[in-house]
Amino acid sequence: MRDDAAIQTTGLLERLAVGPVICAEGYLFEFERRGYLQAGAYVPEVVLEHPDLVAQLHREFVHAGSDVVEAFTYYAHREKLRLIGKEHLLEEMNRQALAIAKEVAQENGALFAGNICNTNIFVGDDDSKRAVRAMFEEQVAWAVDAGVDFIIGETFSWGEESLIALDVITQTGKPAVITLALHQHPETREGWSAVDACRRLEDAGAHVVGLNCIRGPRTMLPVLKAIREGVSGHVAALPVPYRTNDDEPTFQSLRDPAYPDAPGGRPFPTALDPFVCTRYEIEDFAREAYDLGIRYLGVCCGAGPHHIRSMAEALGRTPPASRYSADMSKHAFLGTDPTLKDENRAYASEL
Repeated sequence: MRDDAAIQTTGLLERLAVGPVICAEGYLFEFERRGYLQAGAYVPEVVLEHPDLVAQLHREFVHAGSDVVEAFTYYAHREKLRLIGKEHLLEEMNRQALAIAKEVAQENGALFAGNICNTNIFVGDDDSKRAVRAMFEEQVAWAVDAGVDFIIGETFSWGEESLIALDVITQTGKPAVITLALHQHPETREGWSAVDACRRLEDAGAHVVGLNCIRGPRTMLPVLKAIREGVSGHVAALPVPYRTNDDEPTFQSLRDPAYPDAPGGRPFPTALDPFVCTRYEIEDFAREAYDLGIRYLGVCCGAGPHHIRSMAEALGRTPPASRYSADMSKHAFLGTDPTLKDENRAYASEL
């Protein structure tokens, strides 16, 4: 679908003009699974305590097909650090995360993205508007100092908060990707429809608008279709890799009858394993979203490199990780290679 070598050093908008751009996310969940980040607070202290591991995960995602190295500054904002008594680490954490991402992006010719997100203190009044703007301004300033190619503002459930984030980003002159996180009702906290919210963002200068997190492929696609039909610019689609459904449209609302005593009465966030999408489901999602005309694609909380590789392959790519894509023809019992022993293949029906 595109000549990667020809556009390796171009910016986000130039790449989108040529073909799809993949942005791997999901760092919070992945480091929690690996034992380097605490569920609940979800503060990315790992960027200070184990920077080598953060760099390695960036490299794994690029190896799998991500075009973007996004600095791991999600939830590295003043309110989250206040909750754990570590506001004094705010600037160091952000600058370190940006430096790690920049190094990996430069190694691979990938795009280098800054990141801000929902603050969890916005309630629509003047005091919270001022507070979130101040939080965005300091994080965006550090991202600009680091030389990011563009800035992502994500997982906003309040449309107004997303517009404040966009305004702060726009004032820097950097391209802005702004995505909403829709809960059980496909609208913002103010009651704006997803299409209306995305139109407002596009009219205010966002270069890419859309959805990420909260909803899995099945329950995100219908809303994405409406957004794609309702805006004129680029659309983003980054679901969580969980099997949400019409009755439980978000990964927070999923229930597991086999484990009714999960913490808090729900699988989210630490007992979601039975609901994880396979790589093939993510592959299907990528194709369907691309067919809708969506060009900025990725996977959010819960994503692994294998999900990103499948997305890349669905878009016609062969990232380095494709060297190790499954080839079951060589499997001792399920394979079709003529050199395999017949007696082994005879056991296939028993597996």
